[in-house]
Amino acid sequence: MKEGPILIVDDEADIRETLEIFLLDAGHEVLTAENGEKALEIYSRIPTPITIADIKMPAMDGIELLNRIKRMNPEAEVIMITGHGDMDLAIKSLKSQATDFITKPIRIEALEVALNRARERILTRQMLKEYTQNLERLLQEKLELQDHLSQLGMMIGSISHSIKGLLTGLDGGLYMLECAIKEGNAGEVDQNLDVIKGVADKIRRLVLDILLYAKKRSLELEAVDVAGFVKDLASVVERKIKDTGIRFEWNMDPVVGRAEMDPGLLHSALINIIDNAIDACLKDTKKEPRVSLAVKEEKGFIVFVVSDNGTGMDMDTMARLFTLFFSTKGKKGTGFGLFISKKIVEQHGGSISVDSHPGRGSRFSIRLPRVLPQEIKQ
Repeated sequence: MKEGPILIVDDEADIRETLEIFLLDAGHEVLTAENGEKALEIYSRIPTPITIADIKMPAMDGIELLNRIKRMNPEAEVIMITGHGDMDLAIKSLKSQATDFITKPIRIEALEVALNRARERILTRQMLKEYTQNLERLLQEKLELQDHLSQLGMMIGSISHSIKGLLTGLDGGLYMLECAIKEGNAGEVDQNLDVIKGVADKIRRLVLDILLYAKKRSLELEAVDVAGFVKDLASVVERKIKDTGIRFEWNMDPVVGRAEMDPGLLHSALINIIDNAIDACLKDTKKEPRVSLAVKEEKGFIVFVVSDNGTGMDMDTMARLFTLFFSTKGKKGTGFGLFISKKIVEQHGGSISVDSHPGRGSRFSIRLPRVLPQEIKQ
């Protein structure tokens, strides 16, 4: 246990000097004051864990000093110095929660005993505080684990129909592919192969989302070239929207340069958000569907903006958008993707904001620090 300085308060210079020499020889840092007012002035600047004070001093006696120190810090340890005829005052000081008292003439052995008692009280409080904090932490971890297991159970129930649907689609695609191969219909082969690839990609993403939620992954940070990262992201999106009629545009500020990120996790987060934009466009057949991705730098942050001209959302939907298991896609959605995306962005020290209106599309803005704060990296 690291000890702070000990404050000696006595109007007699000889006693102050004797106590100071002993405590310095014992390896303590020492502060001294010749009266109560001076002691309080020192204590207000340096709240010493242990104070040794004479019980009888002019102007402000030791009892008053004890009470005022206790008001400033109820955990302060104060040892009183008394004369043989001051036992009533000594008892009064104990009622005011003094740690102990020693009598004049001061014996070093008695002082050591009193100091040890004060240290034991400080150590006991410290251990009790740490024990309480550990109990609170364990209780919080238990509650979080219970909540996590509960949500995992809900998740399994929520996505079971999605998995069943995807597997049915995969079986159907494989059957149609087999028929096309037997008939030698090359066009049908390519078409059904694209269907199978699409279903397989959805299954892969769903499994990755489940894994990301089931166990929080530590960030694997890299100094990533943002231009290359965005180019790879755009190529994935272009393959996704092939033959959907959606027009996809992307652009980025050429000065963005490099940024600190976990490219794998962030790629998953952005793809989930872009998929949401694609689905919103496919639901609105009244206009030419468009999805765009813009990347820019803003005062130490990298900002990804995903926009679409799809169905849009009302205020209630936006408020619940990143809630676990909430989905606007009915049985086709798991209510999982955007929840995971928000967690990944927040794990990077970033934030997501949404601006949307029914019938007028949506705009997602993802702000990430170019260099992650040190506390996030630990």
